[in-house]
Amino acid sequence: MQLVLTEEQELLAKTASDFVREHSPLARVRALRDRRDEVGFSRALWKQMAELGWVGIRLPEAYGGAGMGMADLAVVLEQLGRRLAPEPFLSTVLLGSEALRLAGSEAQQRAWLPGVAAGERLLTLAWQEARSRFDPCRIETWAEPDGSEFVLTGEKIQVPDAPVADAIVVAARTGGSARDETGITLFLVPRDAAGVSITRQTRIDHRNAGLVRLDGVRVGADAVLGDPGDGGRLLQRVVDHATAGLCAEMLGAMSQVFDDTLEYLKTRLQFGVPIGSFQGLKHRAARLFMELELARSATMAAVRAVDEEAPDLARLVSLAKARCSDAFVLAANEAVQMFGGVGMTDEYDVGFYMKRARVAEMCFGDAAWHRERWARLGGY
Repeated sequence: MQLVLTEEQELLAKTASDFVREHSPLARVRALRDRRDEVGFSRALWKQMAELGWVGIRLPEAYGGAGMGMADLAVVLEQLGRRLAPEPFLSTVLLGSEALRLAGSEAQQRAWLPGVAAGERLLTLAWQEARSRFDPCRIETWAEPDGSEFVLTGEKIQVPDAPVADAIVVAARTGGSARDETGITLFLVPRDAAGVSITRQTRIDHRNAGLVRLDGVRVGADAVLGDPGDGGRLLQRVVDHATAGLCAEMLGAMSQVFDDTLEYLKTRLQFGVPIGSFQGLKHRAARLFMELELARSATMAAVRAVDEEAPDLARLVSLAKARCSDAFVLAANEAVQMFGGVGMTDEYDVGFYMKRARVAEMCFGDAAWHRERWARLGGY
């Protein structure tokens, strides 16, 4: 498995870096937070990213995409992560459209994917429930057959960008019990369908999420993704792909906060010398560097495993998520410590990275959950 960027990926990374630095400084995130923006991102900037081809990187060329791989998308996500860009890549690109790409019918893909690639339509995936914790198959939302239709009833929590999504891929049970992998079916539900209600939530990193209630929502058989009752494996596959992409974003964020910390160590004077000359801080910075490099290698292995459909994909994804969760939290905590008292103030940006680290750590499973999964998949 190649763990270095290709020439094309290096060029893509450079383009993304230049664009994000010019159009998405962290001051933009601060402004969105301060005015409590209900959208939570810039639709105009999202459209520009779509015109650059980023939104459709993973989508087939027949639907306006580029037909490229997760490793290509990862280099863009890393640069977006450096500036904590809030655009809906996680919800629309990594979750909603990925489910459609993998299992949507031709009619579903034709109806939705061109609009996604053009930056005109937003999708998300609703799978988490109040008692599910990190288990994607612990689903109690039910879809009762009623003639040629299904009636969905239940509640989903922490649905990314649900308040602004045009449609939601909903995981519901058509059979089995609460923790069974079998009996799960994925449905494509328009947000304006009768019986759908969404309560907007804001996470501590100031990104949008929503509480989605389904009260007798009727959908036809044409809303089913893949085969009825076989959505458990599809759901886990989508979540693994999204986790690999999230790791790339986390890698960018932790790299940026580390770079900012190094710069501060070089310029902050104490006793007439830069504090970075103190041996204790050198050791802490060296440890951070090693943790970041380990996280980078694990992330690159995971995104390439997605593209290669490797048999050990799930294990590599858990390895990457465990490493990235630990490393990002450590990098953010150390930044606050090394910045000293000012690191706790809103005047400096490190607090934004700390909040993002906490949310990303818990998204799709924290480090402890993924270490346990990694061990279980390895037969330990």
